[in-house]
Amino acid sequence: MPAGLKIAIIGAGMGGLAAAAALRKVGIGVAVYEQARQFARLGAGIQIGCNAMHVLRGLGLEAHLRAETFYPRSWNNRDWRTGDVMFDMVFGPEAEQKYGAPYLLAHRGDLHAALASIVPDELIHLDHRLLGLDQTADGVHLSFENGNTVTADAVVAADGVNSVVRTALFGEEEPHFTGRIAYRTVYPASRLGGFDMGDCTKWWGEDRHIVMYPVKADRSEVYFVTSQPEPGFNLESWSAKGDVDVLRAAFEGFHPDVQRVLAACPDVHKRPLVDRDPLERWVDGNIALLGDACHPMTPYMAQGAAMAIEDAAILSRCLAGIERDGVAAAFKRYETNRLPRTARMQGTSRANSWGKTATNPDWVYGYNAWSAPLSD
Repeated sequence: MPAGLKIAIIGAGMGGLAAAAALRKVGIGVAVYEQARQFARLGAGIQIGCNAMHVLRGLGLEAHLRAETFYPRSWNNRDWRTGDVMFDMVFGPEAEQKYGAPYLLAHRGDLHAALASIVPDELIHLDHRLLGLDQTADGVHLSFENGNTVTADAVVAADGVNSVVRTALFGEEEPHFTGRIAYRTVYPASRLGGFDMGDCTKWWGEDRHIVMYPVKADRSEVYFVTSQPEPGFNLESWSAKGDVDVLRAAFEGFHPDVQRVLAACPDVHKRPLVDRDPLERWVDGNIALLGDACHPMTPYMAQGAAMAIEDAAILSRCLAGIERDGVAAAFKRYETNRLPRTARMQGTSRANSWGKTATNPDWVYGYNAWSAPLSD
């Protein structure tokens, strides 16, 4: 066991909490610093791929998540106007048997709460907005907006697409705005008046789409998210209330099933869809990036959080048994083993053709970060 190795994790999102749990699993001390003053149950769904479930199972969360989430038969891809099935990506028991773990659909807040439940409260420090960091011979010094300062043996930055740490290490660079907007919301299924929206459906339009699915085991809550062009949208409006009427107008002419779901929707949020080109480096000495801080991607494969969760497992494997003077080499090994897969995922997701026609998803869902071979 490492001799008192202490790692500061910046950000308490999915990746930060998964990293904290995975590092503690191998006996490493962690402290998590999060800029938000409290956790909020945002109105968003999340697809938990079989690959992410392998990691979450290793963290002891499988039974909890199976009870809280929806177990879909498939991800059904349909034509926006006719409803014709373009490709049915089958999940359920068939995929679970093939890939060794289930595919689940969840409320994002429920997955986040599950991860938070396995990291002791005293290790999570809210209201800590990072201002800067300085790497010296005696550790990495962190300074926060609230005046606190911390020194850690190493830092894992899971602080998102606009990562402060990424900018400090590799310079300022705006994320790539796709020119597209996502409208999304979760609402009670009772508003649908008994209408069955299906298990998980992506309705493909010519220049826009909508994905919809239940997020609770009993189908009591439903979710949808769109991707569409919206001329004149101001990128500074990172997450704002959307106009339901504008949304409905944007999907006029879509299949009646889509109209039913949009008609029942009480309100929506909208945000720009951004990603980045793959970075050449994620690591500088005893500082490493994780998740959206180093490989943000469009949501079209539902793999953004899954990649951060996989990162956490690989990172813990690389750091297991390492002393402070070995951290930099362990971080480089982590980068070497993660960068090719996440870069492929970024490029495939950006293309937005996943599931539109016959798709072989084995390389995505068949990966187990706990047992995947690691190169040196």
